[in-house]
Amino acid sequence: MKEKIKEETQHCQGKKGFLAKLKQIGPGALVAAAFIGPGTVTTATICGASFGYTLLWAMLFSIIATMVLQEMSSRLGVVTRKGIGEALRNQFDSPTLKWMSIILVISAIGIGCAAYETGNILGGALGLETITGISGNIWGPVMGIIAFLFLWTGSYNIIEKILVGLVGVMSVTFILTAIIIRPDIGAILKGFFAPTIPKGGLMLAVSLIGTTVVPYNLFLHASAVQERWNSAEELSKSRLDTLLSIGLGGAISSAIIITAAATFKDTGIVPNNAGEMAIQLEPLLGTWAKWFFGIGLFAAGFSSSVTSPLAAAYATVEALGWKNDFKSTKFKLIWGIVLIVGIIGSGLGKSPVTIILFAQAANGILLPIIALFLMILMNNEDRLGEYANSKFQNLLGWIVTAVAFGLGIKSLYSVLQKLIG
Repeated sequence: MKEKIKEETQHCQGKKGFLAKLKQIGPGALVAAAFIGPGTVTTATICGASFGYTLLWAMLFSIIATMVLQEMSSRLGVVTRKGIGEALRNQFDSPTLKWMSIILVISAIGIGCAAYETGNILGGALGLETITGISGNIWGPVMGIIAFLFLWTGSYNIIEKILVGLVGVMSVTFILTAIIIRPDIGAILKGFFAPTIPKGGLMLAVSLIGTTVVPYNLFLHASAVQERWNSAEELSKSRLDTLLSIGLGGAISSAIIITAAATFKDTGIVPNNAGEMAIQLEPLLGTWAKWFFGIGLFAAGFSSSVTSPLAAAYATVEALGWKNDFKSTKFKLIWGIVLIVGIIGSGLGKSPVTIILFAQAANGILLPIIALFLMILMNNEDRLGEYANSKFQNLLGWIVTAVAFGLGIKSLYSVLQKLIG
C-alpha cells in the first residue's frame, strides 16, 4: 500500500514537474508564432500541391537549422544580456568593419521585415476576404492599423500570451487533419530522408527554408529571452522552450505539406487563394473548413504582422546603441516605419501569393549573411566565456550556414537567369 502511494505521489510530482516546464514556454513560442504565418501556410500548401511529399526534407532541414541558430541566439541573450545588434556593434575594433556590419545587418533586416510585413498583412487580409468577400486590399490597411494599436500598448506579456494561444490552435487543427487523411507513410519518410530537388522546385525549397529559418527571428529571440530569464543558470529552461516550441512549429508546417500533398497532388490543382487552400482541412472540418482556414490565416497574418516590426525595432536600436525599450520613441519609430511600409504594400492591389513567395525567397537569400554574423558572435570567448560555441555546436552551425549559402546562391542565380531572360 505504501509503495502504491509512493508511486502515485511520484507520478503526480512528475506531472507537476512537466507542467511547470511547460509554463516556462514563452519566447520560443513567440518565434514559432512568427514563422507559422501566412507565408508558411501558403508556401507549405503550394509545396505539397506541386511536388507532393518530395520537399519534406527541406522542412526537416529548416527545423533543425532553426533549432541550432535560435538556440545560439537565445544563449547569447541569456548569458550576455545583449541582443544580436548590440553584440555585433561591440564585436569589431575596426570602425570600418563595425559600421559595415551594422549597415549590412540593418539593411538585411529592414528589407526582410518590410517584405515580410506586406506578405503578413496581405496573408491575414486574404483570410478575412475568404470569410467576408471583401477585398484583401481593403482589409490589409485595416489589419495594419489594428497591429499598430496592438504594438502601441508596449506590453510584451499580452503579445506573448496571445501568440502562444494561436500556435496551439493551429497545431491541433493541421496535425489532426494530417492524421485523419491517412497519408502514404512510405512516401512521407522518403520525402523527409531522401533529399531531391525536382525540376522547378528550387525556389520553393528555398522559400520553405526562408519561411521557417527567419533571419529577423534571431534578433527577436535574443532580445525576448531577456524578458523571461535573468542568468546563465536558466539556460536549460531557455533551451527547452526553444526545442519544444520550434519542434511544434515544424510539426505544424510538415502537417500542412502532408495535407496539401494528399489533397491536391493527384488532381493537378495548385491552389492560388485561401478558399482553395481550405479544401485540405475538409476531412476534419467539413463545410466549416473555409471559415476556420480563413480565421486561421487571419490569425497567422496578424501574429506575424506584430512580430516582424518588433524584430526590426530590436535589431535597429541595438545596432545603433539606442535605448532598447518598448515605450521609447525611437523604438516605436522603427516598428512604425516597417508597419507603414506593410500597410502601403497591402493596399497596392498586388497578388498576395506572389508577394508572400517573394518574401520567403528573399529571406532564404539573406539568411546566410545573418547566420555568418551569429557564428562570429558565438565564438567570442571574451564575451561568452564557457558558454561560447563548443566544437559540436560550431560543426552544426557551420553546416547550416554552408547549406544556406549554397541554396541562397543557387536561388539568386535562378532569379538572375529569369531576369536576364
